[in-house]
Amino acid sequence: MNLKTLLAMLLVLPILTFAQSDLQNVIKGGELLLGGLSIFKVAKSEPKSDSKTIKSLCVKNKLAEKITFSIVGKNKEGDDVKKELVIPKDGKECLLELPKGIYTYEIVLANKEIYKKGEYKFDDEIIITVKEE
Repeated sequence: MNLKTLLAMLLVLPILTFAQSDLQNVIKGGELLLGGLSIFKVAKSEPKSDSKTIKSLCVKNKLAEKITFSIVGKNKEGDDVKKELVIPKDGKECLLELPKGIYTYEIVLANKEIYKKGEYKFDDEIIITVKEE
């Protein structure tokens, strides 16, 4: 075959054939493709579970007065860790890069009365909301 005739057939052939899918099917196919790719992105962005710190510990105050949130404990290496947050009314404060471990927490009101006390194992990001019971 001559090169010119082959080129002319390649240009004319798509005009003579009909589309096998309409615009709606193309859009649905694109959604499926993007959904599949987003699964890989989520799996890739998951934090490593073998890290020795948690990204953040946040405390929200829903009480009518400011509070003091303090934690005392030891990390996995046995080092003492002491942290304290003063959270205003309807406020939120965060600790960043806290070593994983078991901590004793204490929530103290503005009048120095202990509102709540206990122990908690911090091994992942958490938001603690302090509200009236």
